[in-house]
Amino acid sequence: MSGTLNKVMLIGHLGDEVKMHYFEGGGCVGRFPLATNETYTNKQTNERITNTEWHNIVVRNKGAEICEKYLSKGDKVYIEGRLKTRKWQDDSGNERYSTEIQCTDFTFLSTKKESENNAVANQNQSIAQKPAPEQPSTSEPIGEENDDLPF
Repeated sequence: MSGTLNKVMLIGHLGDEVKMHYFEGGGCVGRFPLATNETYTNKQTNERITNTEWHNIVVRNKGAEICEKYLSKGDKVYIEGRLKTRKWQDDSGNERYSTEIQCTDFTFLSTKKESENNAVANQNQSIAQKPAPEQPSTSEPIGEENDDLPF
């Protein structure tokens, strides 16, 4: 196969708000960190271990404006794009490298507000499913009052 492929697909949570940079020609770039988690169980200690990997996401123009408007820290999002490594100089004049995900497509999976609402709903549901404490029984017969029921 003579072709090459540079494709990245991630599902994760925003680690910060989308930071926008606007240019004179009308274009813009949005940047935000995305966290992905890997969870496994250590077979020797039976301890559950979670590793978090951080990815630098770059979105351009209209996509960046949409992300800025609708995404906030904690939101879950699907990102599709390609890897790109930039070379730059820091304040001391040292050459530095930064690997980023140049986003070509994205899908909002859940907002932080939705996640919080789902957590509250699940908590309320689990409380509602708990059996009610038993009431002490009374020796009075139930339903022998004089009422208008036909049976």
